[in-house]
Amino acid sequence: MIDIGVTKLAIIGGIALIVIGPEKLPGLAKTVGTLLGRARRYVADVKAEVNRSMELDELKKMKDTVESAARDVENSIQTSSSDFEKSWAETTSMVSNTSATDVHASVPQYKHPKKKWRIKQGATPSWYKARTGTRTRALSGAARVARFRPQKLS
Repeated sequence: MIDIGVTKLAIIGGIALIVIGPEKLPGLAKTVGTLLGRARRYVADVKAEVNRSMELDELKKMKDTVESAARDVENSIQTSSSDFEKSWAETTSMVSNTSATDVHASVPQYKHPKKKWRIKQGATPSWYKARTGTRTRALSGAARVARFRPQKLS
């Protein structure tokens, strides 16, 4: 860098005042200021372009690594699917060789779970529900009315 201090600037300004003259010096200072501003903007644009190109290179490298990882995953999936297809073919060939009665004997029969889906099942114990009066059985509207209807006096 150029080492310019306050004293050197004062000397340069004095020489410029003598050589150029006091009438043209403000216009020249304005022109020099605009040229310096343009130069700074140009340097900033060049720096930004270099940064963008560096980021673009980094993104390209990242894209290549992601693509290679995707290819590796695809290859591993293809090998595992081919292994699965081989084992499936072996299993189906074994099943086709066995008799129909053996196949039906190995398949479990459907069994209904026998759930009482109208009654709310929860983690609360039934003795606590009985003590607090929590409803454990669902009542129809007519049964509920009949239960709470006042008794006739005979």
